[in-house]
Amino acid sequence: MPSSRKPFRLNVGFIVHEEIGRAHDFPFQFEKISLGDDLELYNFDGIINVGKTPQGLVVQADFSAETRLTCSRCLTDFDYELDWSFTELYAFDQRSETESGLILPDDAHIELATLLREFALLEIPISPICKPDCQGLCIDCGQNLNEKDCGHGSEDDNSPFAKLKDLLK
Repeated sequence: MPSSRKPFRLNVGFIVHEEIGRAHDFPFQFEKISLGDDLELYNFDGIINVGKTPQGLVVQADFSAETRLTCSRCLTDFDYELDWSFTELYAFDQRSETESGLILPDDAHIELATLLREFALLEIPISPICKPDCQGLCIDCGQNLNEKDCGHGSEDDNSPFAKLKDLLK
């Protein structure tokens, strides 16, 4: 059973001594959890399946959670849903080591927080947008155009591309 201080540190020693093909599930559910200083997750739900293979312990994980992001267009905060999964092998020795370089520690305790964080961060868009039709901010006054129209409009006559609009007509 994972500890409350390190919930993603699993004792898998009992699986090492079982027959090949055996697997165990480790379910997780948290209302709120932090994976590092900059990643706070809400409604965290997931399961980790650890199975024994001839080469080592294969870890299969599926998770879902929500996080708070800032829209890159209008700068408002919004909730963003994350769904991610991964499969990694904790090798018994260096002969079976994979590209990820994970080897089962001597104490048979594996720490998965770093892997969870890395794969969760891969699901966050580089430029998050609160909704597909987000209008962003007015370039003149900074008004959030999703809330109200400030009246500045888009007077593109000064733009070097203004002549291209005539071609669309």
